Amino acid sequence: MMEKAKDGMMLALVKEKPEEGLWLKEVPIPSVGPNDVKIKIHKTAICGTDVHIYQWNQWAKDTIPIGLTAGHEYVGEVVETGEAVQGFKVGDLVSGEGHITCGKCRNCLEGHKENCRDAKGVGVNRNGAFAEYLVIPQSNVWPCTSRIPEELYAIFDPFGNATHATLHYDLIGEDVLVTGAGPIGIMAAAIAKFGGARHIVVTDMNEYRLDLAKKLGATRTVNLKEESLRDVMNEIGMREGFDVGLEMSGAPAGLSDMIRNMKNGGHISLLGLQPKESKVDLEKVIFSGLVLRGIYGRKVWDTWYKMSTMIQAGLDISGIITHRFDIQDYEKGFAAMISGNSGKVILDWTKIHEGGR
Repeated sequence: MMEKAKDGMMLALVKEKPEEGLWLKEVPIPSVGPNDVKIKIHKTAICGTDVHIYQWNQWAKDTIPIGLTAGHEYVGEVVETGEAVQGFKVGDLVSGEGHITCGKCRNCLEGHKENCRDAKGVGVNRNGAFAEYLVIPQSNVWPCTSRIPEELYAIFDPFGNATHATLHYDLIGEDVLVTGAGPIGIMAAAIAKFGGARHIVVTDMNEYRLDLAKKLGATRTVNLKEESLRDVMNEIGMREGFDVGLEMSGAPAGLSDMIRNMKNGGHISLLGLQPKESKVDLEKVIFSGLVLRGIYGRKVWDTWYKMSTMIQAGLDISGIITHRFDIQDYEKGFAAMISGNSGKVILDWTKIHEGGR
């Protein structure tokens, strides 16, 4: 049976050792500053970044300090506010922006927090949301409404990546290529369909996730082990190439395939992290007049507003959540993510002190 945390302590998923895994252990409950909000976590979702931390790959070894509490996708309720906080009260249901920005650099002062030069990531550069409680600045807290299912708020962070990347360009009547059928790519396809795109083609080599993309909005999926993108374009009557490209795979081959199959003057959003040695055919980019745009995080708070209103207007992304586990079974959740046969995985923290193994 899971023991109740001691006074002043809470349970959290911590990178306790420099090896594969996360450990559910007691850590101090974070203190609340004058401008901070303390959130009691209800649900969290597992991100690809969390998987990197769990597996302890080279990026994690170079980035994550031992002892860090992971996690940055969450929903919960306010249980304490700092003395200077206004607009939030105990009992409010909230989520939050995972990039803590400096507020002082040129981009922050201009209202472009997504491009802050000194942003700190919750669950990456500072303790995160895989815990009973999270403390973040009021300026990072997003109010939730009961008109949207609570667990959807737990995936607003990756949904926001998809929204930021997809809505950067006009979609009505356009042909959209999504390379990479991970959860963010699948949600991007759903947004593109909702936004009025004509063809939404998703490429990958994972049949489970391609099937999920079909259910959420892709008009055609392409398993690159079995079909070529060019043949599919001919099949659906595309003559000049894709108008909008959403690169979500982080695979050099995916980016190259996209660049080769864009119309002249086409627009590309780059969200997937490419390896440093990735090569780009700049001659093709130049002669085709392509526009490549790097996408990082979410616009604060424009993206969050768009996510909320799209769902209220009828966008249904609920199907991207394929697995749900109690936090005590977090290892099963990570196994589901690592298998590739999942969409988003939700971890429930609400019964952490009620029974167990």
